[in-house]
Amino acid sequence: MTILDETYTLAGGVEIPKLGLGTWFIDDDKAADAVRAAVQIGYRNIDTAQAYGNERGVGEGVRTAGVPRDELFVSTKLAAEIKDYDQALAAIDGSLEKLGLGRVDLMLIHSPQPWDDFRGGDYAQGNREAWRALEDAHRAGKIRSIGVSNFQKHDLENILKGASVVPHVNQLLVHAGNTPSELLAYCESKQILVEAYSPIAHGAILKNVDVQTMAQKYGVSVPQLCIRYTLQLGTVSLPKTANPEHMRSNAEVDFEISGPDMDALRELRDVDYGEHSVFPVYSGK
Repeated sequence: MTILDETYTLAGGVEIPKLGLGTWFIDDDKAADAVRAAVQIGYRNIDTAQAYGNERGVGEGVRTAGVPRDELFVSTKLAAEIKDYDQALAAIDGSLEKLGLGRVDLMLIHSPQPWDDFRGGDYAQGNREAWRALEDAHRAGKIRSIGVSNFQKHDLENILKGASVVPHVNQLLVHAGNTPSELLAYCESKQILVEAYSPIAHGAILKNVDVQTMAQKYGVSVPQLCIRYTLQLGTVSLPKTANPEHMRSNAEVDFEISGPDMDALRELRDVDYGEHSVFPVYSGK
């Protein structure tokens, strides 16, 4: 048994594989090949989003991967700009159509604010509207589980005030160098599973000498150490790659990071995201 066989159980009872494939920056015409390669290696958790522009390709990969649909866990995300019930309902149906799937296993609100106002204005009412649409699609059987992404504690509290379903998931930027411990603890207290995206800090962590030294100590690569770190935090880890060799390597994380080393990784700060700092999630907001 490897990490690819291990799952968490969401509060709603749905099982989600602990390691998944992120598909941000994988072009639509390359996405199907990437998904098929991942499934062949043993991945069963595939993550996409309306904003990635590759739902069609991801869906094709899922449909042609050669394993039964119910063995795969497919997630997508409602575009961050949609803060209206009717638009959200239409976009949910749009995702199902693009993916070519009768249902998805998880759908998230991609961000509590539109990307051009990330961590900006007040979208509390719009988020409640979008959440109501997800709840209705969940009730209708179109989505097996529902959640959010990039939500801070106050964003979650806003949703919880009127929710009939507590978010099953909060997908967050979590990696060595960016560990939001208080938010992780809050999510755990509400039985909200955290998914860690960019567990390798979009590549920025590869240059960190302390992390390189620790990886050498365990006889693993820096990406393997970083993925293992997010798994030991109790999160789903979602490394992004279209490279089958990297997919294989990312799944070879059958080792244990010691308590003191976990603490050292947890306390790391100041990761320079370089060119990727132009993206809102890496901008330091």
